[in-house]
Amino acid sequence: MPKYVIEREIEGAGGLSADELQGISQRSCDVLEQLGPQIQWVESYVTGNKIFCVYIAPDESLIKQHASMGEFPISAIHEVKTIIDPTSAE
Repeated sequence: MPKYVIEREIEGAGGLSADELQGISQRSCDVLEQLGPQIQWVESYVTGNKIFCVYIAPDESLIKQHASMGEFPISAIHEVKTIIDPTSAE
C-alpha cells in the first residue's frame, strides 16, 4: 500500500504543549477509527511551523477525508516512491 508524507502548515507548531499534541493525536486516532483499517498513521515530525505526517493509505482521497473530518490542514501530500538510508550507499 502507498506511503505518503503530509505537510501541514501550523503556525507555532513547535511550541504546542504536550497536552495540545495529545489532544491533536487523540482527535486523529478517533477519525482513523471511524475510517477503518485502510488508513494508518505511522508517525509525525513537529517542526517550528509545520508538522510532517507519515501515513499509509490506498490513495490521497482517504488522507483528505481524514483531514476534513479532523479539521487538520493540508499544505501538500507527497507519495513516497522510494526509501533510502545509510545502507543504500553500500
